[in-house]
Amino acid sequence: MNATARIRLGRTGPETFVFGLGLMGMSDLYGPADEAESIATVHAALDAGVTLMDTGDFYGMGHNELLLHEALRGRDREAVQISVKFGAQRGPDRSWLGYDASPAATKTALAYTLRRLRTDYVDIYRPARLDPDVPVEETVGAIADLVKAGYVRHIGLSEVGADTLRRAAAVHPISDLQIEYSLLSRGIEADILPTARELGIGVTAYGVLSRGLLSGHWQSDREVAATDFRGFSPRFQGGNLTHNLALVEALRAIAEAKGASVAQVAIAWVASRGADIVPLVGARRRDRLAEALGALEVHLTESELAAVEAAVPAGSAAGERYAAAQMAHLDSEH
Repeated sequence: MNATARIRLGRTGPETFVFGLGLMGMSDLYGPADEAESIATVHAALDAGVTLMDTGDFYGMGHNELLLHEALRGRDREAVQISVKFGAQRGPDRSWLGYDASPAATKTALAYTLRRLRTDYVDIYRPARLDPDVPVEETVGAIADLVKAGYVRHIGLSEVGADTLRRAAAVHPISDLQIEYSLLSRGIEADILPTARELGIGVTAYGVLSRGLLSGHWQSDREVAATDFRGFSPRFQGGNLTHNLALVEALRAIAEAKGASVAQVAIAWVASRGADIVPLVGARRRDRLAEALGALEVHLTESELAAVEAAVPAGSAAGERYAAAQMAHLDSEH
């Protein structure tokens, strides 16, 4: 593994490894996870050179941050970039109660995050969604106060549209936009990605395997746990799933000819979209992490890229990427 493969997030963000590790599934939303294996996976990622660890204070209601603290115990804090999302409000029954990115809530949330992570600062702090009741300028201004105080090093955003990006960047430099980007989710290409590039904002791409659809491992008859949100995701339902898995099989033929896995080709495609894009790999196990990092060795030629896009054309996915209620919260889709 080439531990020197590094990239700067946007013009003003931190330098990080070319792939990041998304920790959400280790605590929430994808069904049960093994905590010891999760920590071992973080260790394996660090040992392979991965430095960007992406979490959220609402992933398992603080569990994910506590797990990350445990995984980083004894490691060099300065060698890791911790990216934290905040703002999602949840009840003790794991229900979703909306978003609060007001200045007071922003600063309160960070205080609890620092305590759970047992660190003096986070590298990137970002609202998980645009709060419809709070102008983005107020949220970014509050995080800017935290930057000045030394509690935050960089400001990021998540799932916002081009106009919101411009308004936010006018208040304080934005390191990166975290947003879904994959062969099945290419909505950012029309306006959001060009705007980010114009403003010097990097992209941390989550969902690069479309929550497992593009992994090459998903089966149509797979049992889904009650706590796994894919059981409610439109792309995993009925005829949509049948259609989407057919796209995966078309991609598999290309991957096999390349001597790579479906997941590796899907990740390599995202990485090929620009030197300003850092794919976030959501591996929960060491074997899946190793497979994903193998994408670093997959270099797609122009003809192979054309074949990939012919197999999975833009807009070919069946079903929205979230259920309707969640789509309504996405400024990036408005």
